Amino acid sequence: MNIAVNARLLLKNKLEGIGWFSYETLKRITKEHPEHKFFFIFDRQYSPEFIFSENVIPIVAGPPTRHPVLWYIWFEYVVPRVLKRINADIFVSTDGFISLKAKIPQVSIIHDINFVHNPEQLPYFVRKYYNYFFPKYAKKAASIGTVSEYSKRDICETFNVNPDLITVCYNGSNSVYTPLADVEKNEVKTAYTSGQDYFIFVGAFTPRKNIPGLLKSFEIYKSSGSYTQKLVIVGSELHKMVDIRKTLDTMVYKDDVIFTGRLDLESLHKYLGSALALVYIPFFEGFGIPLVEAMYCEVPIISGDRTSLPEVVGEAALICSPEDHKKVAYYMAELVNNPKLRDSLIEKAKVQREMFSWDKSAQRLWQCIEKVIQS
Repeated sequence: MNIAVNARLLLKNKLEGIGWFSYETLKRITKEHPEHKFFFIFDRQYSPEFIFSENVIPIVAGPPTRHPVLWYIWFEYVVPRVLKRINADIFVSTDGFISLKAKIPQVSIIHDINFVHNPEQLPYFVRKYYNYFFPKYAKKAASIGTVSEYSKRDICETFNVNPDLITVCYNGSNSVYTPLADVEKNEVKTAYTSGQDYFIFVGAFTPRKNIPGLLKSFEIYKSSGSYTQKLVIVGSELHKMVDIRKTLDTMVYKDDVIFTGRLDLESLHKYLGSALALVYIPFFEGFGIPLVEAMYCEVPIISGDRTSLPEVVGEAALICSPEDHKKVAYYMAELVNNPKLRDSLIEKAKVQREMFSWDKSAQRLWQCIEKVIQS
């Protein structure tokens, strides 16, 4: 079969959550199914590293999709022309966007629908586009994938979709995420945190990630005793940074907060693997890949209790409300003062993490595609 794939988020050195899902699953699927041709449709010049096997045929079809108007042009005019030209049998889109004008069956991976519940957290035209088109995409898709049971329920209830059409394809963890030796951890801390232990957050700087709440929790923690630990925040600025800056300006311990910016994979492994704990307390999350990466690094976790997070961490984290800053601060102190608790969480994580691997994710995505092939 000729399987066309939306490859626009396969961007060199710029892979985010959905980009990593696309990279890890498509790399496996294309290699494991040489009987099919996969046409990767890019909206700009691509990197050769994304041509995973001989049965992957790259196609560059602009314009680059940098704005909702360009999203519409690309998916409703450019993509249908490409699909017709290559005689595609199926169109697979790992970022949820599909074409309403395309005549062939389409597979849509909708990771979450935060834009429905928190539209104010997105730029005006982005939220308008998402809330107008994604209900239509959900109705149009022949098969849907998503990344958690929470997101499956949310999509079914919000868009009135038959649950039988949706396959849960959990995210996985890159194989680079493994435990670090104490010597390596000490080298990282000496280089970046003046030798001090630290808590870490990894993620985009969007309002739903609750970075101001994390900063408030850290301030309470530092104020509660003679604690020397720092807070490392990893991620690149997106939009609406005002609340983060305002919170920092009120902090006594703001000099103990370190913003690293975006890190490459090797550096991120070192930072995450050397941390005292991951503190991850967003308001909304379709999955939460850093949770699984921390489990594989054997780093304890403080997790929020919203949306998909309890499903992902199971018993392998300390769980509390993202708005309960005192409780988050209390859990930080517990992980500093109670080594047995840390060890217990790590042991539970070794069991919980077995649910999540990119091999399993790729298998589930292929099941999602097979529903269409066999129909």
